[in-house]
Amino acid sequence: MKFLTQAVLFTLLSVGVHPFSLAQSQSTLTETTDLVKAGTKFVTLLGNQVNVGDKAPNFKVVNDSFAPVELATYSKKTLLISVVPSLDTGVCSIQTKRFNEEVANLPDDIVMLTISNDLPFAQKRFCKAENIDKVKVLSDAVWRDFGQKYGLLIKDMGLLTRAIFIIEPNGTIAYKELVENISNHPDYDMALSTLKALSTPVSQEQKPAIPATLAETTGE
Repeated sequence: MKFLTQAVLFTLLSVGVHPFSLAQSQSTLTETTDLVKAGTKFVTLLGNQVNVGDKAPNFKVVNDSFAPVELATYSKKTLLISVVPSLDTGVCSIQTKRFNEEVANLPDDIVMLTISNDLPFAQKRFCKAENIDKVKVLSDAVWRDFGQKYGLLIKDMGLLTRAIFIIEPNGTIAYKELVENISNHPDYDMALSTLKALSTPVSQEQKPAIPATLAETTGE
């Protein structure tokens, strides 16, 4: 365990992150207290909430080699982001495997990401064990940049709350679901139907507007 901890600290420092700077930066973040529950109690979410119709903030996460990956990497593509607290739990595992299976049914210009605060080492093991080879699994553990910019970081837990986002090729957020209880599954069918509707080529006159009640779902 001692050697593992030293390895993690060395990796964080090598990508320019001081472990204590994460805690310091979180003390100045916006807090939201009435959207998501863990069990019967609301949790506090840190960071700025984003909404359908907003320009999706760029963010920086890392892949399984600790190489930086930004939202801008996927510009001009329809993007589904599946956010999970930890891949080492039942619901998160099922959620990731479900979207990995669905990629085969979608057009090539759609990209699916799974983002969690698991360390890249753990994500890599999970993907190998569960044959996750179509969804791109990325970690927000280094800078917490994604969680802070999208208002998903759970205070005093260091985890991301469960959520789904769909971002259009022009960078606009077309769909958002904050799952009202972190132990629940997201609405897979609604997310996938929205994704397919956005990827269907139609003329500008024919393109239907996505109702706000369908495009955005948050906890009360």
